[in-house]
Amino acid sequence: AAGMSVDTVLFYRYAFAVIVLGVLMKLQGQSFTLRKADILPLVIMGLLFSFSSLLLFMSYNYMDAGIASTILFVYPVMVAVIMGAFFKEKISAITVFSILLALSGIALLYQGDGNKPLSTVGIIFVLLSSLSYAIYIVGVNRSSLKTLPTTKLTFYAILFGLSVYIVRLNFCTEIIPSPLLWADVLALAILPTAVSLICTALAIQSIGSTPTAILGALEPVTALFFGVLLFHEKLTPRLMVGILMIITAVTLIIIGKSLIKKMSVLLQISKK
Repeated sequence: AAGMSVDTVLFYRYAFAVIVLGVLMKLQGQSFTLRKADILPLVIMGLLFSFSSLLLFMSYNYMDAGIASTILFVYPVMVAVIMGAFFKEKISAITVFSILLALSGIALLYQGDGNKPLSTVGIIFVLLSSLSYAIYIVGVNRSSLKTLPTTKLTFYAILFGLSVYIVRLNFCTEIIPSPLLWADVLALAILPTAVSLICTALAIQSIGSTPTAILGALEPVTALFFGVLLFHEKLTPRLMVGILMIITAVTLIIIGKSLIKKMSVLLQISKK
């Protein structure tokens, strides 16, 4: 509304996030040193992370933030497909059902409100954003970066990802025009980056990765809640069914993996 471009908003978000995470690493006593073998993977992961943000924010110009955030949430389904297609990970019946459910949910969302469908361009942007993030997750888990501390990994991913906006802005950017917008940009850097990162890590340590991932389904619900409350976004019964289908599909993917692991352990025990 203030006329700032997507690239400018994300430039400031990433720049301030790098500072916040750098201070956090310093307080934690972490080293900033990198192994040579980690530099190229970090550059690639940083670009993927950055393009995921860029494409998502671009989609906001074509559709409601709540809908875009819900479609973005299909990235665990994409991770399952990538792992099955390229790393020969077994695709279970639950995964197949979840994929079909998620696609059906997206189809319902695409039909939009009444006879007016959602923007095709917006859908493409948010799906590419989800795909970029899914590749980022697989890349981190299948490379030497898996052993890096979470804060350090995110710090360098955001640092290298910042280059995308520097290049797109031709090495210069707009000055933030008001104190209120400075507060907005700082909040973007702190809340969904540093605070979210720390809380997620603490949650995984306290209750485990699977419950944390399942509770992550609140992400699009939260986006929808504030979208309707603050930005007067519309929710029709059809959209609500589509959203519920996507959230259910993602939850099944997460629970399914946990169940398969538990079943394999029980089978091994029974064989012994």
